[in-house]
Amino acid sequence: MTEFVLTVDAGITDLRASDHLLQTLAAELALPEGEFGCTHLVRGDRPRVVLSLTLPSQSLLRTAQERLSEQGYEVTGGAPDAVGRAVVYPGVSSLTGTLTVAQVLARSAIDRVTVLGAAGQPAPDARLVTQDHVRPQWTDGELVLTAMPAVGGVLVPFEVPDPTPCCADH
Repeated sequence: MTEFVLTVDAGITDLRASDHLLQTLAAELALPEGEFGCTHLVRGDRPRVVLSLTLPSQSLLRTAQERLSEQGYEVTGGAPDAVGRAVVYPGVSSLTGTLTVAQVLARSAIDRVTVLGAAGQPAPDARLVTQDHVRPQWTDGELVLTAMPAVGGVLVPFEVPDPTPCCADH
């Protein structure tokens, strides 16, 4: 199936704000089940986070482009790069609580789970405490979730929902 992709630049510099906007736009556009919404870091003169959305047809792509442009967003065709961080993707709503790696792979579009500092992939029965915040990244055409070991012999996604700002205790 051919995917149609557009990029939305809202001038956002905050990852959390971009996640929220992406989820809001996906709901407003009634993004069909099975489509993707990703964030992408843009570096250079104007660092920011842009969003990409996949749509199943050219007509839905045109409609989304028109609606988003009318709302004042800068909208372009295609994805800004191939390494987006998935926020909206098939199965994301089922990744809550504690799941095994096998359940994560079976319930979602995630292709693979890796663990920081570990060779190979975790065992299918390894437990992942999702914290209801699972943000895999596109890597070489695969949607890969990076996890890390946590207390109690479980795994947690590398990206936490409420990160502590750098130097917060100084």
